[in-house]
Amino acid sequence: PPLLLLLLLLLGPAAPGQPRDVSPAGAQCLEHECFAVFWAARPFPAASEGCERGGGHLMTVRSTVAEEAIALLLQNRSGRLWLGLSLPPSLPCTEPGQTLRGFSWVTGDSSTDYTNWAPSGRRCGERCVTVSRELRWEERSCEEPADGFLCQYSYGGSCPRLAVPPAVPVAYSTPFGARGAEFLALPPHSRAFVARFGLELRCEEDEEGAGPRWSRGAHGAWPCEVSGGGCAGSCGEERGKPRCSCPEGAVLAADGRGCRSLCQGSPCQHLCVVAGGSFLCMCFEGYRLAADGEGCEDIDDCAGEPGPCEQLCVNTQGGFECRCYDGYDLVDGRCQRRPPCLGSPCQHLCEELAHGYRCACQPGYAEDPLDATRCRLYCNATECPAVCDASDTCYCPDGFVLDEEREEKLCEDVDECDSNHCPESANCTNTPGGYQCHCPRGHYLRDKDCVPVLGGGSEEELSGDEEEQPAPRTPEPSRAPPEAERLHAGVLVAIAAGALLSLLALLALGSHLARKRCRSCGSVDYKYGGPREKELGLEALPSEQKP
Repeated sequence: PPLLLLLLLLLGPAAPGQPRDVSPAGAQCLEHECFAVFWAARPFPAASEGCERGGGHLMTVRSTVAEEAIALLLQNRSGRLWLGLSLPPSLPCTEPGQTLRGFSWVTGDSSTDYTNWAPSGRRCGERCVTVSRELRWEERSCEEPADGFLCQYSYGGSCPRLAVPPAVPVAYSTPFGARGAEFLALPPHSRAFVARFGLELRCEEDEEGAGPRWSRGAHGAWPCEVSGGGCAGSCGEERGKPRCSCPEGAVLAADGRGCRSLCQGSPCQHLCVVAGGSFLCMCFEGYRLAADGEGCEDIDDCAGEPGPCEQLCVNTQGGFECRCYDGYDLVDGRCQRRPPCLGSPCQHLCEELAHGYRCACQPGYAEDPLDATRCRLYCNATECPAVCDASDTCYCPDGFVLDEEREEKLCEDVDECDSNHCPESANCTNTPGGYQCHCPRGHYLRDKDCVPVLGGGSEEELSGDEEEQPAPRTPEPSRAPPEAERLHAGVLVAIAAGALLSLLALLALGSHLARKRCRSCGSVDYKYGGPREKELGLEALPSEQKP
C-alpha cells in the first residue's frame, strides 16, 4: 500500500488550474526561485498564459546562474523554448546595437547581466525570443509555435528537503505541478510523502513569521527519523510515541512541535528575562520597575544631590539633558563661558566687558543714535577725508558733500544756513554736519518758527538765547546740546543773577542805615510813653530830663 500511494502521488493530477498536457518535464528550485521546463508546442501568448496559471511567468535569464538552470532542464534535448523576452509595441524592429536588442522582459524591465544572442541583423517581423540546446538566443515570430517554454516562479522563502535515513524515499510535489525526489528546496504549499511512515507533510508559512516550515494537521511530533519529528527543540520517545521537548526557559507551542519562550506574550513593558522556570520583568536604563512588577517608570535623574550637570539639568524620558546658562556653551559635558563678542551684532568693533559687550566704531565713524550696534560716517570739522571702497566709490557723512574737483577726495561741510532752514526772524549758525537757529529775545523756536513767550518764561526764553535746529539729515550726537541741558543752564544763570542783585540791594540798605545812625549818636535818648492798646512808640527827650 505505501508503494501504491507513492505511485498515485507521482502520477496523480497536476495542481488545480494546470492542465495535464502542460505538466513540467523537469524543475530546479533554489531558496527563492523555481525554474520549470514544459515540452509542449505552443505560440508565445499561450506559453506565457501557461506559466501564469501556475503562479509564475516566462523565464528571465539575467545571469549565468539562470543559464546553468536551463542547461540542467534541457538535458541535451534538442528544440527551441520560449524565453520571457518580447519586443515592445512601440518598436517596429529589433535594435542589434542594444544589449537586449530592444526587447524587454515580461516583468516590464530591461535590466540584465547576461545575454547570449545568436548572430543576426535587424529583424522586423520576429518579436519574441527562443533558446536552443546550445543556449543561444534567437528572434522568432510570436505566432509560430515553439517546441516548449521555460517558466520561472518566485517565492519569499522555501522549505529544505526532509532529512531522512538513506533508505527512506521521499516524494515531493510543487504547487506548479512538478514532482520528484531530488529537490533541494521546496516552495510554500509543496507536499512531501514519506511512504514508509505513511506520513504526508506540507510546506507552510510559519504563523510567527519565521519563514516556511514543514507541518501537518495533527498535533505533536511525527517520527523522529524524519527531520527530527518537526520539533523546534529535541525529539524523543515517550511510551513508544514521538514527543518534542524544549530547552530551559521555553515551553511547547500549541502545535506540540514549536517552542515558545516563557516571555512570549508576557505583560512586561520593557524587558522580560526567564529565570527559574518563570519570567521576570526588567526596565531599560533610566527607568525603574513599577509597583505592579510589569510597567516601568521614569527616574528623575535631576532630583539627586549633587545633580549630574554643572549648571542646568532637564529630565527626559529615560535620561536627562545638561544645559548651560545664557552666555555659556556646553563643550564635552562642561559649561564654558562664551566670548561676549562671539556672534555679536556689532558692525565694526566689539569691546568685551565683565558682563557683556559694547559696540564701537572705527575712526571716521560714530555710533548710530537709532541703533547702537551700527556705525555711520562722522566728521566734527568743516572737511574730512572721504571713505572710498575698492571700486573707488566714495562716501561722506550726512551734512557733507564730496569735493570732486580736489584730488585728495575730501568731504566738505554743507552750509545749511544758505538754504534758509531757520525762520526769517531767527539767526542761523552753521555747524559741522548741521546748523543752529537763534530766535530774538522774548521768543522761542517752535515748529520751525519763532513765537513769543507768553506769561513770563525762563531767562533763556526772555533773552532770546539760541535754540539749535538739526539739519535735514540726522545730526551727530556731539553737534548740539540737548534742549533739557540748555534749559537747565538758563535757570542756573537766572538764579545767579537774582542772587547777585539781592546781595547788592542789602549792601546798599546797610550803608544807608549806618550813615543815619552816626548823625544822632550821643544826643538822642528814648523814653517809653506808657502802655497803650494797639500802639507802641518811641519819643526823643532832652538830655536834662534824664533821671
